[in-house]
Amino acid sequence: MLEDYKLENLVEPALTWFEKNKRDLPWRKDRNPYHIWVSEIMLQQTRVEAVKGYYERFLHRLPTIRDLAECPEDELLKLWEGLGYYNRVRNMQKAAKIIMEDYGGNMPKDYDAILALPGIGAYTAGAISSIAYGISAPAVDGNVLRILCRVSEDDSDIKKEGVKKKLTSLLFPIMPEKSPGDFNQALMEIGAIVCLPNGEPLCDKCPWGKMCQAKCHNSIDRYPVKSKAAKRRIEEKTVLLIMDGDKILIEKRPSKGLLAGLYQFPNLEGYLKRDDVISYVRKKGLDPIFTEPLPEAKHIFSHIEWRMKGYLVKVSDLELYQETVEEPPILIEKSKIQSEYAIPAAFEKYATYVNLTLGKKGFL
Repeated sequence: MLEDYKLENLVEPALTWFEKNKRDLPWRKDRNPYHIWVSEIMLQQTRVEAVKGYYERFLHRLPTIRDLAECPEDELLKLWEGLGYYNRVRNMQKAAKIIMEDYGGNMPKDYDAILALPGIGAYTAGAISSIAYGISAPAVDGNVLRILCRVSEDDSDIKKEGVKKKLTSLLFPIMPEKSPGDFNQALMEIGAIVCLPNGEPLCDKCPWGKMCQAKCHNSIDRYPVKSKAAKRRIEEKTVLLIMDGDKILIEKRPSKGLLAGLYQFPNLEGYLKRDDVISYVRKKGLDPIFTEPLPEAKHIFSHIEWRMKGYLVKVSDLELYQETVEEPPILIEKSKIQSEYAIPAAFEKYATYVNLTLGKKGFL
């Protein structure tokens, strides 16, 4: 168990290993707290290789905290397109505005002050303060929970928030004064490239060797203990690609709720038949001249699963029908959607069908 295991014995081997084996990552080229902050938020539930392009583009457009604070929301969401969890970047902007107002545009050099910023929890506060400022604060994420539960054969359920808090409190006293940032990164790195979350851990490359209780007792497959996630709710939808030449109809989602404020292709609850689709398009004040079904698609959110069917609907000149409805729909050129409008990855399959690329695949 974690409480009985001498965690302090793990520090030096981890630091020595990290110095020799750390990956060359763009956010490790300096100790700029803004850069660390951006990378850590992006890396939450996203693979390192996928983040690199986003990170470089984001900092190219928003090189300072002031730039982040002042960025228009639609552009900010476009920069984040494909990473998901859009509230994270909204919270980053809220935090950036506080930093501008209360700290003169500089990330505060205090763990508690960083922790108090919107969207920053104990893990991110620990990562920023330890790596940028050498503050002896731990950074416990899923990787760290997994490897330390394995090394100590702790059977606590890591899905419970209390387990993360317990481990964080146990790490505070053993944080090395001279290199707390390197120690935090060493733990992250061991979890990312050695003590793998899926598949067989690379125990022959682990710096802890015989110190790992799970390895000694051949019980690696039993740790960490993780309760099953709640069953996802299934939602059936019909997605419509309504086109007039090189223009596509998009609409903005509500300002609150799932995927708030992003743009989407029109979609309706349930599976519609072709005649229902034609009727819907006509009610929009458009004249459908060609309609065909598209392949099915699926997208999984944390607690919801969208199962989608689609239709391609080609319409005649929108201008001929603008007087038939009070607020005629707006069709936008694909090139403009590509550069200015953030569409969530849930619609990626249908975007691909009309040669639109989302997220990092659409980088200029």
